[in-house]
Amino acid sequence: MQVQTINISLPKLLLVQVDEIAKQMYATRSDLIRQALLEKIRRWQEWEDIFGYGRKQAKKLGLDSEAAVDRMLNSKSLPGITP
Repeated sequence: MQVQTINISLPKLLLVQVDEIAKQMYATRSDLIRQALLEKIRRWQEWEDIFGYGRKQAKKLGLDSEAAVDRMLNSKSLPGITP
């Protein structure tokens, strides 16, 4: 893996917390920040997948706006669901 060094600015209190946690984990400051960034990216990608699935389902149901979703949810029958 190719590595590039960057500079970032953090509030002093956040840096103190980073250092405390890194010490408890027997990790370096860089390792902790790298792990936190990777976790944030992973979670963001998961949410993108969830929203992508929702967009696909909405398209299948012909829902093209939040108002259309509201109308469907407030109707007495939902597509694909038998009462």
